[in-house]
Amino acid sequence: MLQNSIIDPNLLLQGYANGVFPMADNAKSNEVYWVEPKLRGIIPLNGFHVSRSLKRVIKKADYTVTFDSQFNEVVSACADRNETWINSSIYESYQKLFKIGNAHSVEIIKNKKLIGGVYGVTLGSAFFGESMFSKESNGSKIALKHLVDHLNICGFTLFDAQFQNSHLQTLGCIEITQKKYLKLLKGALVNKVTF
Repeated sequence: MLQNSIIDPNLLLQGYANGVFPMADNAKSNEVYWVEPKLRGIIPLNGFHVSRSLKRVIKKADYTVTFDSQFNEVVSACADRNETWINSSIYESYQKLFKIGNAHSVEIIKNKKLIGGVYGVTLGSAFFGESMFSKESNGSKIALKHLVDHLNICGFTLFDAQFQNSHLQTLGCIEITQKKYLKLLKGALVNKVTF
């Protein structure tokens, strides 16, 4: 358990390399704790599912996709909900990770407004998805689709979604044991790729 302060970037990266990640109970919590799920959600990079309706939205392409252009805004939007695990300590800690090049975001912009996005951490050839948001229908799904395409182009081998939920399951997220996850992670950490 860590008290409310900025987590050292090296400690954060060490945590990810060992299969754990930080969370807070809520936005006002003064503590952050390390989480190691027994079952891990991952999105196979060759198994992202795009529904017919999402294909139509993407084909319409009435939006712009950017990478790392509004990282602060994406994290803030992810935290702006009734229930969140992003407290001030986590927010500030990921800003530091972004500054050293180990945290990244995808932004979906429509009519000059941020309508969806996702952010996460990179280490080796692993991408650790942290959170996503939608301000308009399909905003987060569009962001995830472009993120998966980008990760494939860059040579990433592991997309850690942390936990499977019904929303991610419709997009192809599967659950594996932590033991299997750690094996995949070990292989992903050997290869260094650039986001």
